[in-house]
Amino acid sequence: MANPNIVAVASIYGESVGYNLTATTTTTLMTVSSGKLLKVNRITVANVDGTNAADVSLSITKLNFTSAGVTNFDTSGTFFVAKTISVPADATLVLLDTPIYLMEGDILKGGASAASDLDLVISYDVIAV
Repeated sequence: MANPNIVAVASIYGESVGYNLTATTTTTLMTVSSGKLLKVNRITVANVDGTNAADVSLSITKLNFTSAGVTNFDTSGTFFVAKTISVPADATLVLLDTPIYLMEGDILKGGASAASDLDLVISYDVIAV
C-alpha cells in the first residue's frame, strides 16, 4: 500500500483493546486490514503478578511500505517498539505515548517472559482511506 493521504478520509473510529500476554513474544496481536490506517496513540502494560517482575516485548512487522517523502529506509521487516523491558510486580508502564502509524498489512506482535502476568492496553484510531 502506498502511503495514504489522510486529509480525505472516509471515517475515523477511536478504539481501545486489551490483551493478556502469553509467553510467546511473536504472538500476533493485531493485523491492519486492507484500506485502513491505524494511528496508535498509547500502549500501556500492567504487571498483574503481585510478586514477580516480567519482561515485555512488542514489535511491528512492516510489509513493503512505500513512503511519500523519505528514502533510504527498510521497506519491510520486523522492528521492536520494546524489547525485554522489565515491568515490576504490581506496576504499570507506558510503552508508547507518542503516536505511530501502522499501514494496511502491518502486524503488531508481542509477548511476555511469563504467561498471563502482563496486561497490555492499546488505544488507537482506525482511519478508513
